[in-house]
Amino acid sequence: MDIRISKESEVSLRLQIGRQIAFLIATGKLKPGEALPSVRGLADRLKIHHNTVSQAYQDLVGIQMLERRRGSRMVVSSSEQPQAPARLQDLDDLINATIRTAQQRGYTLQQLRQRVQERMLLHPPDHFLVVEEEPGLRQLLREEIQENLGLPVDACSRSELSTNRGLVIGALVVSPPGTVRETTPLVPKDRPPIQITYNTAGLHVELVRQLREPSVIAVVSVSELFLQTARGLLAAAVGRQHTMREFFLPLEKSINLDAADVVFCDTIARRQVKAPKTVPYRLISSTSLEHLASAIGR
Repeated sequence: MDIRISKESEVSLRLQIGRQIAFLIATGKLKPGEALPSVRGLADRLKIHHNTVSQAYQDLVGIQMLERRRGSRMVVSSSEQPQAPARLQDLDDLINATIRTAQQRGYTLQQLRQRVQERMLLHPPDHFLVVEEEPGLRQLLREEIQENLGLPVDACSRSELSTNRGLVIGALVVSPPGTVRETTPLVPKDRPPIQITYNTAGLHVELVRQLREPSVIAVVSVSELFLQTARGLLAAAVGRQHTMREFFLPLEKSINLDAADVVFCDTIARRQVKAPKTVPYRLISSTSLEHLASAIGR
């Protein structure tokens, strides 16, 4: 597991470690079920206090990207869907069980008949639905899918979906890394959410490492989580030699980035930022885009 930190950076070591691990998971470098180094093992390798590593791990447990397994091992959370109940003997058994369950919960046979008819009339998905809590990231994912696949894309938060299940009708649900488990109960069982992966940022980090003179690195995004991740990924390369500035769109006032030596920006920000050296970062990997196109029949 390639983790690089800078003890001289203004970014906390806890954040540097946590965001880098989260990014390794999001880009598929760390797979579901893969074990992470022990707290003391990683702390010894990075030459830092073990409490810092422990706190970073716990932050990722809190957002369900890591989980603790038997023997106190910390592993990448599984994105597997819950197992289906045991198969009933035949179709009549399934129908009878459904009728009994519906009546036990207070539904009439007429209500059940109407709902079954509605479900049977549903067409295959003709658009995507991005489900993500952070508004900026939600906007970015929506923009990139629509731009690359040319299909309608809706977006909502999990709380919005939980109160309006109708949002999934005719939609193929797209879920960012680490959120499939929370999204799965909100969508039809026969159409589970598709988890995407992100592009790596190796070229962006290397570009900063190659800067010989003290430089100003700007990061511009519509997503606070994007900025936070960039802060953790670039901290070791920035160190104290360079200066890193973050800009969250939309800005209350216009900014001049002509003084920045390098400007990293997301897909939306790249259309609004004018600077001598702008380096865009596309969030969704090409593999995920191909998967989405295939899943919806494009």
